[in-house]
Amino acid sequence: MNRLAIGIDLGGTMIKAALVQRGEGLVVEKARDTEASHGPDHVLDRIAELIRSVADEAPDAVISGIGIGAPGAINWERTSVVQPPNLPGWGVVNLREALQARLGDELPVFVENDANLAGLGSAHYGRGRPYPSFIMVTLGTGVGGAIIYDRKIFRGTTGAAAEIGHMTINFAGDIDRYGIAGSIEAYLGQKYLSRYGRHKLLTRHESIIHRMAGKDLKNLTPLMLYEAACNGDEPAREILRWAGHKLGVVLGASINLLDIRKVVIGGGLSAAGDFIIEAARKSIREYVIPDHRDEIEIVRETLGNEAGMLGAAHLVFQSLDEEAVRSPA
Repeated sequence: MNRLAIGIDLGGTMIKAALVQRGEGLVVEKARDTEASHGPDHVLDRIAELIRSVADEAPDAVISGIGIGAPGAINWERTSVVQPPNLPGWGVVNLREALQARLGDELPVFVENDANLAGLGSAHYGRGRPYPSFIMVTLGTGVGGAIIYDRKIFRGTTGAAAEIGHMTINFAGDIDRYGIAGSIEAYLGQKYLSRYGRHKLLTRHESIIHRMAGKDLKNLTPLMLYEAACNGDEPAREILRWAGHKLGVVLGASINLLDIRKVVIGGGLSAAGDFIIEAARKSIREYVIPDHRDEIEIVRETLGNEAGMLGAAHLVFQSLDEEAVRSPA
């Protein structure tokens, strides 16, 4: 019998959901605006509505459960999200209980950090499939991370491992949103990279960014930098190479710590791969001890948002398999 699960990607702007067949991938995908400003109860109602809509696409099939990727910290039991960023009014919310109450059944619900699930999705459906173990980095509004070990998420002691975005590469550097000095997110998060690019390009009038970003470059975004770089704009390419060098620094430290030599880069900013990732490939070797330099690979995940939904669904399959082993009866 085909095994199906529903994977949810809960974001501050959009809620995305997919019906996933194990080993095959997406069957159907749907999305709704999050409407986060209306508070957690409203958002939870919208998630439940989306789950019902996706489940209706498989009327004759048994759905094994629901997996949810959420920003922020997740408790060890994988039931609750703790103060997720971009979701105002949320403190600690037990998503399992809230959704089971709304759906009126005991369908299993498993909650995990969204970057972890992007890594799990890559491990079983994307560019991470050839690698039993790898480091996942997601480049977007912030910088997320996951450690995939033996095709499973390494969670640490409380479930909060792999906060690569908050690893410091310069103790005297800029402060990130959690108050950590010189973290990689303080260089590569969208807000920070845009600010750096603006300062560097204000006097570089040969750059086409001045025609794209408005007066004083106040509307500059990483996407503009990428588009300009693709059009041959050397100042924009310099900034993306600068970002890639910083990425290589933090990845080198991660490889030294973990002895995991494969890296998968995902998230919206990963689209600038030819500029950022190639620069990271060059710089990483400067920051890795000689014994760890062999077999280093950095690849770009091309699944986009699908990786998180696929990972969320696979978390259901994996968790139920583990429960069956523990309680075979």
